[in-house]
Amino acid sequence: MDYERLIDEETWDFIQKTGELYPDDATDMSIDEQRRIYDCMAREFRAPRPDFVTFKDAQAGGVPVRIYTAGDPTRTVLFCHGGGFVVGGLDSHDDICAELCAQTGYRVVAVDYRLAPEHKHPAAFEDAWTVLNWVEKTYGKGVVLAGDSAGANICAAVAHHARGRTDALLGQVLIYGVFGGDTDQGSYIEHAQAPMLTREDVLYYMNIRTDRAAPKSDPLFAPLQDSDFSGLPPTVLVTADCDPVRDDSRDYRDRIIGDGGKAHWINEPGLIHGYLRARHSVSRARDSFERISVAIEALGQGIWAYDD
Repeated sequence: MDYERLIDEETWDFIQKTGELYPDDATDMSIDEQRRIYDCMAREFRAPRPDFVTFKDAQAGGVPVRIYTAGDPTRTVLFCHGGGFVVGGLDSHDDICAELCAQTGYRVVAVDYRLAPEHKHPAAFEDAWTVLNWVEKTYGKGVVLAGDSAGANICAAVAHHARGRTDALLGQVLIYGVFGGDTDQGSYIEHAQAPMLTREDVLYYMNIRTDRAAPKSDPLFAPLQDSDFSGLPPTVLVTADCDPVRDDSRDYRDRIIGDGGKAHWINEPGLIHGYLRARHSVSRARDSFERISVAIEALGQGIWAYDD
């Protein structure tokens, strides 16, 4: 794959800086070391919160959350962070959540779900589900799910489980999510050695979630394993083109549309997994973050702006 041609200079600068802070062999390190260097990397890229955004830490049914507000919001974004189900937390995505709050005007509730390998599947899903119930009880209906990478997986699992249990969801915006697609074909092979995330990295992070073989036909683990994609909220999927997990989002879109639902896939050329951190330094990432914010805001207002 000719990444020198596909990826522009701004993005290469971001890749280089990230690699200096979080090396390619991070998965060979201990879990504690992975978390330490990931947190250090996140701090290096962290942008100041907009002045008019306030936040507070709280407990949502026993799950730690961080709540961002700007004004008097009428909608809530439930946000699940990425990090391979292993790293990350409220601080690693703090600026992203603050900026989503600022750009949409919505309340953002970030979920500090339990991490693997100490807490195996379905712990992360259970925490997100608990927070959704708390959000509905505390703030009412009108929730948009949003998450990146592993967090997108968790949000999708919540959406699948929510059918017939709550009508609080207005939509979901899933950013370079991993949904359990076939790792022996498509983008998993085409971009097996992509910058920032490789096929082997994906396998590592999926395998660490369980003590045994990955479960089959469990949409809470891998949403693409579901047999029924009807009744899901309107869904916008955003991917990086140079990313092994790219085709999971395409396939997820196709399954939703095939079962009569609304879904739209935005594939960002020249971008790589984890590009949300590049939104202040890479023009393509900045434009994509704007599209993400617009999608969240529109779904919160019941607007479907896509015609697939």
